[in-house]
Order: sequence, then C-alpha cells, then structure tokens
Amino acid sequence: MNMSMGHEGHHHMSMDPDGHAHHAPTSEPGHDHSTGGMMMKMTFYFGYKNVELLFPGLVINSAGGMVGACVVVFLCALAYEGLKISRECLLRKSQVNVRYNSMPVPGPNGTILMETHKTVGQQMFSVPHLIQTVLHVVQVVISYFLMLVFMTYNGYLCIAVALGAGAGYFLFSWKKAVVVDITEHCH
Repeated sequence: MNMSMGHEGHHHMSMDPDGHAHHAPTSEPGHDHSTGGMMMKMTFYFGYKNVELLFPGLVINSAGGMVGACVVVFLCALAYEGLKISRECLLRKSQVNVRYNSMPVPGPNGTILMETHKTVGQQMFSVPHLIQTVLHVVQVVISYFLMLVFMTYNGYLCIAVALGAGAGYFLFSWKKAVVVDITEHCH
C-alpha cells in the first residue's frame, strides 16, 4: 500500500509479525526522508526555510537566520584549520624540547643516538601530550560537526564550510609552504 505524504516524500506501509503497521520511506534517489516530522533533503538545494541544523529545535526559518548560521559555520571551519596547524606547531615545539633535553648515547656503527630519560608513563602524562589529546578531541568534534553541516545538503551551508576551510588554510597554512627549521619555535 503506497501512502503519499504531501508532494515531497513517499512512504510504504508494512505490517510486522505482531500485526502492527509501520511506515517506511522509499529508497528512491532524490526523495526526501522524514526525520521526526522534518523533511530531510537528499539532494543539494538552496533554501532558508525549515533547515534543521545539527540539533533538534535548531531550525533556520529566515534569510537572516541563514546568514547568521553561515557566519558561524564559516568561523567553525576557519577555527578547525587553525586548530590543525596549531597542533602541528605544538607538536614540533614539543619534539624540539625533547631533543634539547636528551642525552647523547653511543649507537651502532659509531653513530650517536639521543635518548631521553623519561618513562613511557612520564611521556604519556606529560603536559604537552595531555594538551595535544584535548586539542585532538576538540578537532575531531569540530570536524564531525562540519561534516554533518555539509550533509544537510544546503548549498549556503556547504559553501560556508568550504569557504571557511579555504580561508583557514590561507590564513594559517602559509608557513607550512616555507622550509621550516626544526629549531624554530612557533609563536
């Protein structure tokens, strides 16, 4: 039995073994799928009415709301790129500090190895590693939020993600293109 919900989505009704009716969305390409009363777009579109953004109740319904959401998404993507570069810079600085605090030890074939006298536990629970861990979690959360924003298929929001990532790369990654001296400290 085919049931039509408005003119946007199609649903099939089926019966489970207990005799209860269930509505299931079709899997035809290009159709919208119902998500708790809201219609989720499955193709790219440009609109600013009834755009659900990440959380229930966070629905964009005006042009101003869409502009505000795009600015926030742009800044999140920009921050994500800045965070990636900052973590690389902190890691490089941490590696330089480890080298400066290491002792030379004779290695095989007359080579000299640098050895630290910290145990694995001391290295794992060091302040730089704990900071890197927290920043990594923040970076992962932001990256998944940006992915989910892109998956709204809203053209305005997708453009905001792309432009924010591009602007962030432009602002923060220019130094990566230059040959970096390992003894240089990040500012």
